[in-house]
Amino acid sequence: MVALPCLHLIARRFPLAERVLLTNFPIEAKGPAAAEILGDSGLVHGYMRYTVGTRRISELLRLATEIRRFRPDLIVYLMPLRSGKITRRDCIFLRLASGASWIVGVPDEQELQRRLDAATGLYEPEAQRLARMIAELGEAHADDLANWDLRLNAAEIAAAESALAPLADRPFIVCAPGCKMQSNDWGQENWRTLLARLSRSYSPTYALVMAGAKHDSAVCDYVAQDWAGTALNLAGRLNPRESAAAFSRAAAFLGPDSGPKHLAASQGIACACVFGARDLPGVWFPPGEHNQIVYHRPDCSGCGLETCIQRKQQCIRSITVDEMEQAVRNVLAG
Repeated sequence: MVALPCLHLIARRFPLAERVLLTNFPIEAKGPAAAEILGDSGLVHGYMRYTVGTRRISELLRLATEIRRFRPDLIVYLMPLRSGKITRRDCIFLRLASGASWIVGVPDEQELQRRLDAATGLYEPEAQRLARMIAELGEAHADDLANWDLRLNAAEIAAAESALAPLADRPFIVCAPGCKMQSNDWGQENWRTLLARLSRSYSPTYALVMAGAKHDSAVCDYVAQDWAGTALNLAGRLNPRESAAAFSRAAAFLGPDSGPKHLAASQGIACACVFGARDLPGVWFPPGEHNQIVYHRPDCSGCGLETCIQRKQQCIRSITVDEMEQAVRNVLAG
């Protein structure tokens, strides 16, 4: 998702080129593959696969052979920040495998640290960092939502409309409480309490749509139990692109730091999000000017932990329902 502005730039700069994405399948056990996000948008024309964390010589040789057969003229490096050693290893492999002399986006040693905006206390968003790394190709304008366009097709939009048909065109709020990482989990009880409170003010006007992957369906049912008005659970019923089409009609999106927040933000929907502090503030905040982010910053922020045992998720579990309720009210008030 955060590479979308860069992919749009590459497509504008090289409209006649065959653009292939080298990516792991799947990205994570519970996460969708890049193909499920990009679909038939035309931003890329195909995919090359590699196995996550592979060290098998046979797998590396297979990949090198596939890259060499493709004979790329340009390689654009859009990987997350990693150590200089790993980055150099990637670069050496890509040069040897492809024979390409033009590789764009590889950070040097000075670019291996996050940039802090002292005026806001926020760190550079990952989408803007990636755009800056490939600036020699042009300006990606990561702050312009037009460059987050998923290019949804008619079938995807129709699938979303069909799923939302029970609402009979009522305005609605989307809530996607699930997340892949324990350190980003605000807790089912918090979400249920939040929705119960919001129901008193907003259920007469807004329906509630729950969203997420299939394994989030039971959680969605639980946290929506106290919503007094119409509630619709779409968890597992729509793929990511169809979900984005459904989110495009929402009045607001509520959720933790997870993929659905970026899907909603890409459609111009303001998000009220609760964030753990495993990542530095700002790096993974959704694009858009009207989002409300609740983020507590203890001394262990930026730990990068996927599972937090010692501190018992101190950062995210210290966020109160009151804070999130106010964030939602701010979003709905415009």
